[in-house]
Amino acid sequence: MEAITLPIYSIEGKEVDTIKLNTSVFDGEVNKAAIYQAVTAFRAKARCGFAATKTRGEVSGGGKKPWKQKGTGRARVGSIRSPLWRHGGVVFGPHPRDFSYSLPKKIKDLALKSSLNAKVKDSNLIILENLKFDKPKTKAAAKIFDNLKLSPGKKNRNIKTLILLDKFENNVKLSLCNIAFLDANIARNTNAYEVLAHKKLVITKDGLKELETLLK
Repeated sequence: MEAITLPIYSIEGKEVDTIKLNTSVFDGEVNKAAIYQAVTAFRAKARCGFAATKTRGEVSGGGKKPWKQKGTGRARVGSIRSPLWRHGGVVFGPHPRDFSYSLPKKIKDLALKSSLNAKVKDSNLIILENLKFDKPKTKAAAKIFDNLKLSPGKKNRNIKTLILLDKFENNVKLSLCNIAFLDANIARNTNAYEVLAHKKLVITKDGLKELETLLK
């Protein structure tokens, strides 16, 4: 497959160069099965299995037999905490559990590659030359995304953008953290779910190199 060429933009929103994407990563293939497995595993890991009920052995009270076994004419019973009684234990109720499970690294990498290829196909991948700030300034950071035409309007407030960096400098982190439509992460720590959960993907030139090294 011929290498895909994308423009590189400056923080002013101007095209300053071009870059050829690594064909071993950006091969144009989108493996939906791998994406499905990766997204399902990610969401399963995020589940909080805190639902809990008490069995008859965990409910307080019920140490004494309510009445004698025979002679009363009533049904025999050994404890007031029987599941048949009000305030009794619960049979087969939920208990705290861990829903997470692990996937092979090859599937996770394939899912990430596929999600990146999907962004390229939809023209939703933007390469940024670099991102640095002399001091924390949210207004300056927001201006960059205005220049790149990524700031959502009033009707599109729910459209999210993800930016992937090669490293998280403190000034950059503080400048980006208060932009409502933006999420940031280090390129080597991203995953298929995170990429697909955002409409637009911005990645710095150095961050792209890290991703290509990780996935090729």
